[in-house]
Amino acid sequence: MNARRIGAIVLRQYYLMRTSPTRLVPLFAWAAIDIVLWGFIARYLNGVTEGGPNFTFTLLGAVLLWDFFTRVMHGISTAFLEDVWSRNFLNVFATPLRISEYVSGLVLTSIATSLVGLVVMLVLAIGVFGLSFFAYGAAAIPFVLVLFLFGIALGIFASAIVLRLGPASEWLVWPIPALLSPFAAVFYPIGVLPAWMQWVAHALPPAYVFEGMRAIVAGHGVSWDALAWAFGLAIVQIGIAQYVFVRVFRATVKSGLLARYSAESVA
Repeated sequence: MNARRIGAIVLRQYYLMRTSPTRLVPLFAWAAIDIVLWGFIARYLNGVTEGGPNFTFTLLGAVLLWDFFTRVMHGISTAFLEDVWSRNFLNVFATPLRISEYVSGLVLTSIATSLVGLVVMLVLAIGVFGLSFFAYGAAAIPFVLVLFLFGIALGIFASAIVLRLGPASEWLVWPIPALLSPFAAVFYPIGVLPAWMQWVAHALPPAYVFEGMRAIVAGHGVSWDALAWAFGLAIVQIGIAQYVFVRVFRATVKSGLLARYSAESVA
C-alpha cells in the first residue's frame, strides 16, 4: 500500500471538516449529551440506593465505551458517505488508488474523529461525574481496543451495504449500534438474555467487554481468556468486512453500477 495515497484520503476529510461546523459539531455533541444525561441518571441512582452498586462505573462507564464504539463505526461510514453524497467515486477510483488504500484512509479518519469524541466524553465523565478509568485497571486498554476493532469491522461492512444498495440505504447504517446493543449486553449480564440472543451475544466482541467491566465493578477478576477471544473475533470480523467490501466494489464496477450511482441504485 502507498502511504501517500492513504494520506490523501485522510487529507480530503480534513479539508472537508476544517471549515465546516456542521461536520465538526457532531464529532462530540451527541457523545457529550449522552454522557451528561446518563451521568445525572447514575448520580440519581447512587443517591437513592445508598450502599448499593456504584452506577457511575456500571452505567456511565458502559455508555462511554458504547458511544466510543459508535463514534468509530460512524467515523468510517460518514467518511465513506461523503463520497456518496458528492458522487465522487468515479473521480477517486479513476486514480491508481487501491481499495485497501481507500479503506485504510477511512479507518485513519475514523481514528482521528473518534479520539475527539473520546476526549470530550472523558473530560465530562471524569471532571463532572468523577468516573475514573483507573478503577478498571489494566483491562481498560483492551476494553477500548476491542471496541475500536469491532467498530472498524462494522463501519467497513456498513459502507459495503451502502455501496451495494445505493445512497438511499444510508438509513440502514445509523441504527446499527442501537440494534446491536440488546445483544451486546451493554447494561445487563448476558445471562438475562434468552438462549438464542445469548448465541448472538457470544459472536459479538463488545459483549465480552461489558461482561468484563461488570466483573471488575463487582470485585471479581477480569477473564483475560474471554478478552483474548473477543480480540480474535474482532480481527476476524475486520477481515470478513474487508472481503465483503472488496467483493461488493468489484461487483459494482463489473455491473456498471458505480458509474451510474444514484439515490435509487439498488440493482
